[in-house]
Amino acid sequence: MLTKLHRMKKTQLTIGLIMGIFFGFLLQKGGVTKYDVILGQLLLSDFTVVKVMLSAVVTGMIGVYFLNGLGLAKLHPKPGSVGISVIGGLFFGIGFATLGYCPGTVAGAVGNGYLDALIGGVIGILIGAGLFAGLFKKLQKPILNKGYFGEITLPELLKVNPWVIIVPFCILLVFLLFWIERAGL
Repeated sequence: MLTKLHRMKKTQLTIGLIMGIFFGFLLQKGGVTKYDVILGQLLLSDFTVVKVMLSAVVTGMIGVYFLNGLGLAKLHPKPGSVGISVIGGLFFGIGFATLGYCPGTVAGAVGNGYLDALIGGVIGILIGAGLFAGLFKKLQKPILNKGYFGEITLPELLKVNPWVIIVPFCILLVFLLFWIERAGL
């Protein structure tokens, strides 16, 4: 079934669009498309964003590895390096600190009709992506390839069954979520 779907590019795009709209709807309902909520997270006074993100990490981690274990999905980790992480973090951090949105929340905020997200966020993402694309070749050897670790997952690195990492990590995150909620953060 999924092999057949893989060949149907227009259907994939339609499913992607529907899932994107659903994702934006959930971000909006979760309250994380509001500038005040994101600013509250940065000021450590409102932990709505952390709660939404940790819930997504737990759900996604279990779901992806469950589907992978059933043979219904394949993992395709992107190669990484310390240099890529640092540069990506700088681009992300500058945009986040300047405007108060990340790429996911900026899309949801645009859906809410927030002009600051549309003008500053979307244009900022396009400028940042353009700068990175333009500088990519110049940055690749001296910075981006530093600390190259390739296409590896943590379970592969540790040579253990993925569930040895996933189960304790998810339990830890769930306890952290309960602690945040109980602390009233």
